[in-house]
Amino acid sequence: MIETEPLRDGHGRLIRDVRLSVTDRCNLRCQYCMPAEGMPWLDRDAILRFDELERLVTVLASMGVQDVRLTGGEPLVRREFPRLAGLLSVIAGVRNVSVTTNGLLLERDAAALVRAGIRRFNISIDSLERQRFLEITRRDGLPRVLRGLEVLAAAPGCTLIKINVVGMRGFTEPEILPMAEFARTHGYEVRFIEFMPLDADHAWDPSRVLTGEEIRAAIHAVYPLQAEPRPPSATARVYRFASGQGKIGFINPLSEPFCGDCDRVRVTAEGKLRTCLFSLHETDLRAPLRNGASDDDLRTVIRDAVWRKELKHRVNDRGFRQPTRTMSQIGG
Repeated sequence: MIETEPLRDGHGRLIRDVRLSVTDRCNLRCQYCMPAEGMPWLDRDAILRFDELERLVTVLASMGVQDVRLTGGEPLVRREFPRLAGLLSVIAGVRNVSVTTNGLLLERDAAALVRAGIRRFNISIDSLERQRFLEITRRDGLPRVLRGLEVLAAAPGCTLIKINVVGMRGFTEPEILPMAEFARTHGYEVRFIEFMPLDADHAWDPSRVLTGEEIRAAIHAVYPLQAEPRPPSATARVYRFASGQGKIGFINPLSEPFCGDCDRVRVTAEGKLRTCLFSLHETDLRAPLRNGASDDDLRTVIRDAVWRKELKHRVNDRGFRQPTRTMSQIGG
């Protein structure tokens, strides 16, 4: 690998992490992400091919990007996804390739993904009660997700499993203690993520945000928590149980923004570079990839875009505009 100057934005932040969406399609319809029906899908030709994704990650790695998270939509619906994971996990300079998934296809793919070099998984489970899972996802898939989680936990080489839960006032409160007990029973890290304005129905309202501090206090009252040190650029504040295994994490982008040391960029399934989850502007990488651009040309396009990375997401500012894209279209 030819190393170049590290990738840095105009505020001095080093960029070490890319969230790479491999598809906009999903087999759930979570209320905070997608509409119940009528989601327009990208044409297959519009989505970056495996060789294009491999080349893009190689270029990013040459600029100091070390961590790659594969997302969607639902990444496991991408045909031959474990093969793609294997291609990316051996790129020089890449330290970790991880996967965020809703878990519906883990029973089928967990072993193949671990063999491909994936060691870290984030599984989205917003309820451990079947009917409530159906309510939030609009699909009756909880038993299948839990079976997949068991297969993954038993796979040799899987080193870290995190469970993601979106904190929505009026829905999540009954889930808090069962999720804490789930973490303690299985040794997982359960992470509560504040509800963000990225829903397709544009029904988000600040009053619907259940804050991480409210959730932490509810757990701490029953199962005392001890804070762990927060590494630089980490999105989560993590706590361990004072007694017992398992951890609880809180990602609080609204009540405790962590923009100041953000080291992440995102690439959508069709190759649009987004420098913030809430960006209103994107930079096309697919066109140069398909029109004969050299690696140096790609690095120039990427550097110019990253230099303009937003200082903060501005969700709490007057005049904030919600992106037109939903989370599934951006990449979680």
